[in-house]
Parts: sequence; C-alpha cells; structure tokens
Amino acid sequence: MITLLTADVGNSNVTIGAFKGERLAATWRLSTDWRRTTDEYTWLIGGLLSAANLDPSSIGAVAMCSVVPPVTEMVRAALDKLTGKRSLLVGPGTRTGIRIDYDRVQDVGTDRVVDAVAARTKYGGPVIVVDFGTATVFDAVTADGVYRGGALAPGLAMSAEALYESTSQLRRVDLSPPETAIGRNTTAAIQSGLIYGHVGLVEGMVTRFRAELNCRTPEECTVVATGGLAALISGCTSVFDRVNENLTLEGLRFVYEMNQ
Repeated sequence: MITLLTADVGNSNVTIGAFKGERLAATWRLSTDWRRTTDEYTWLIGGLLSAANLDPSSIGAVAMCSVVPPVTEMVRAALDKLTGKRSLLVGPGTRTGIRIDYDRVQDVGTDRVVDAVAARTKYGGPVIVVDFGTATVFDAVTADGVYRGGALAPGLAMSAEALYESTSQLRRVDLSPPETAIGRNTTAAIQSGLIYGHVGLVEGMVTRFRAELNCRTPEECTVVATGGLAALISGCTSVFDRVNENLTLEGLRFVYEMNQ
C-alpha cells in the first residue's frame, strides 16, 4: 500500500513520488502546463499510477508544494479526485520545524522550504542546498535550523535556450560535458561554456555561502545537490557531499509527518 503520495509542482515539471512507509517506491515526471485542465491532470496522473499498477483509492495521504499558482489548484484537485483524500498543501501555517529568517517570509518558494527541511533532517546543519531546476537555486540553513536565505541564478537548460534564441549562428547542443574546457569546435565550446561555466558558478557560490555561514573548513558544512540536473553537474565537481535528486519529495514526507 502507498502510504503517502507527494507532488512538487515546479515551473518545468510536476514531480510525483509514492512512499511505502519511509521508502520512496516510485517517482514520475510530467511537464507543467497551465493550459491543462483539472480533468487533463487527473487523466495524466491517473495513467501514471495505473501504469505502475497502483490503485489511487488505496493511497493513504497526499502532500504537495507548488511554485506555479495557476497550476496549484488544478493539480491539487486532480490528486484529491483520484485518491479521495484532501491534499496537504505546504504554505503559511504549515509546521516545518525550521524558522525562516527572510525579509519577506512569503517570498520564499515552498519548494525551497521543503528542500531545507529535508536537508537538515537528513544531513544536519549547517547545510547548503543547490537545486538544479528551471532556475539554479542556492539555500542556506544554519546548524540550529534557521533558514537564512539563498540565491537564484538562471538554470542550465534556461541558459542554453537563451543562448540559442539570442544568437544567429549558435546551435542547440546536448547538455553533456565536453572532454576539455577548451573547445575545439563550436559544439564543444558551447557545452564547455554552459556546463563548466555553471560548475564555476556553483563552486564560487558555495565558497561564499560557507564563509557567510562561518564554516571554517569544508567539513563543517554539508553541501547537497538536488533537482533534475544534479547528476550532470555533480559529475563535474567535487563540491557536493551528497546528491539526492528526490530531496523535495522526501521533504514533503517530513513536513506531512510534522503536521499529523
């Protein structure tokens, strides 16, 4: 039996996870599209569950977070209709176990809060989370569980698309690292600038975050990579202590349990 279904509605993808107890048993992704109706999301999510031989009516509970307001209620209504349960939607008033130290608390995306909860719960603190999604998002949590804030940068896929659309002669390329940073052809040169350039961004930001968290050595602060492109970037640098592509889904489980 699936005890908990979790859903993270992001700008590019809706990521869904099914938990059996504490174990993440299955995950799925579908594209985020505000033009879809509740019925379409119900059909799509129901099809994914059916293909995995999961009966939606047997799911024990549902928890979700969203940073796409036009899609939030459509996905929530779809999940509620499929499972017959009222989804826990992370937002104001939801217990998380961390304190948000931010100028405008309401400006922090709920996915960032959930990531922070998961990272501190699983790896302790201080901890830095780098989430590779539509944007590349950096978040910092202190040892005593205070969310200090973070940084936002264009994501790798977004940067690649902007480069292609804003130039006349540069082409789309696969997001895979070239053999050397010095590209010997245009494709390799673009890949190098995108991927190794992004690695340089990440390493530089992590260094600054460590200093501002008063981590005198790298060992004093855990750095976690998550998101769809985490495996790609983490394979090109040693800055990460942990790689967990499903950190947000796990964080939703922790948040759900805190609110029971």
